Amino acid sequence: MSTHGIVTTLAILVLPLLALTTPDALLQAPPQDTTRQASQAQAAPNQVRTIVLDAGHGGKDPGTHGRYAKEKTVNLELILLLGRKIKSRHPNVRVIYTRTTDHFVDLYERGAIANRNKADLFISIHCNASPSSSKVYGTETYTLGLHRTQSNLDVARRENAVILQEKNYQQTYKGFDPNSPLATIMLANYQHAFMESSINFAEKIERSFRLNANRKSNGVKQAGFIVLWKTTMPSVLIETGYMSNREEEDYLRSEDGQEEMADAIYKAFARYKEEIETAE
Repeated sequence: MSTHGIVTTLAILVLPLLALTTPDALLQAPPQDTTRQASQAQAAPNQVRTIVLDAGHGGKDPGTHGRYAKEKTVNLELILLLGRKIKSRHPNVRVIYTRTTDHFVDLYERGAIANRNKADLFISIHCNASPSSSKVYGTETYTLGLHRTQSNLDVARRENAVILQEKNYQQTYKGFDPNSPLATIMLANYQHAFMESSINFAEKIERSFRLNANRKSNGVKQAGFIVLWKTTMPSVLIETGYMSNREEEDYLRSEDGQEEMADAIYKAFARYKEEIETAE
């Protein structure tokens, strides 16, 4: 049998098996912007020109909450402050927000905004919560990837459950079940091309939290977040602290706390930008 015949036979045997075990939405590879890649390669391929800033939750979806603060409000305040810092110090960088007011944005649309604008970096800001203890605290930054621990999976499930509030979510996500460990873990197959850059940036963020904001860092982690799923650029999701911890709730709602956190993220961005643009 010819090589072509062998390949065809294998495809006939394997593809039906994949269809039986993989949700349709997860079989579709993220769109590749070949025009963008070609133009960047010809000009200055390592420039960070456009950044998309995403304030998690919003509108009818408040996210988690503490004694008095709502996650959606903290996320928006931090993301707008971060955007102002970037624009004031890097006026040539285009800053795009997925939301600038308290309104609901579908998860798939957040990544789509980044793709449509050919972003070079995507940052999603959130707040965490611990259902088991009010003493848990600290920051963590996620990239899309395999769940290493049960706690990572729990965070991803909580964030992904937002799709249940979206209209026609069954059709939009083609049967994706946010409560299914298998479906969520399979999201890790995406963003592979940007994994190294995403982890690099995430490490800079967590280091900056420790050094510039004196926060406890729980490190860089991986989990299957839908909001990062089809972004075609380095992407991170930042959990800035635990709203279930009274001290962190107070810190994240304070003017000084927000200034420190936004400045720490900005400094990580500035270091990442400089490193990327000076790389040979």
